[in-house]
Amino acid sequence: MSALARNPRLYVALGALGLIALVSIFAPWIAGHDPRVAAPENQLLEPSREYPFGTDLLGRDVFSRVVYGGRRTLGVALLTVVVTLLPGIAIGLAAGYAGRWFDWALMSVMDALLAFPSLLLALALVTVFGSGMIQIAFAVGIAGVPAYARVARAAVLEARTEAYVDAARAIGARPVGILARHVVPAIAMPLLSFAGVTLSWAILNSAALMFLGYGGDISAPDWGVMLADGRESFRTGPWIAAAPGVALSLTVFAINLLANSVALPLRNR
Repeated sequence: MSALARNPRLYVALGALGLIALVSIFAPWIAGHDPRVAAPENQLLEPSREYPFGTDLLGRDVFSRVVYGGRRTLGVALLTVVVTLLPGIAIGLAAGYAGRWFDWALMSVMDALLAFPSLLLALALVTVFGSGMIQIAFAVGIAGVPAYARVARAAVLEARTEAYVDAARAIGARPVGILARHVVPAIAMPLLSFAGVTLSWAILNSAALMFLGYGGDISAPDWGVMLADGRESFRTGPWIAAAPGVALSLTVFAINLLANSVALPLRNR
């Protein structure tokens, strides 16, 4: 049995993430109320049997909004990771394998982008792209490309010195074939582990932009939007911000736990 399979934290993280994913997928059957419909007569009701997480300033059920909000928040984050991974891996592979001036040129651009805080860069990009879920995903995703490209390049630099890569070069294999058959499989696990960190970072940054009002539809159930709503009535209705805040924290914690569980056996090899 591998060290990864023996790690109990792996199963805790998978169980937590599986539960969060199932709740988000089956939100229409779990939520007891429409998350968008306002009911002023139910304004700021405390948590009860009918409203487990209370209601907000517009009388909407906070529990239903948290359950539905997982769909929107996680959907944006997953799209963000795709936007980050594809160009990040491509740039890292090209720079790490080609080397010399090509490596220097690509990494100089990446280092210049890394000089800006990722959230600030995403904020600048979203002002150019406009408001909306897709725009936020692309803005946050592009802001994360330099860091992922750096990680991919470091993994490629390590893999390209292996004996089997030298053997493939010696028999005349093409660079594209060497990358596809030997380098990419060798760097898959480190990149997969860092993808978990990227996902948690994407959730936090996209939620931050939603909090700032760049999500487009402010009535849509979203954890970042709910945190912004709860800010206005934190003293009279702290549950409005507490519920999405706990959901956000637990999700990020579970993702980081999963990423660390995968990374630990790699560090001990």
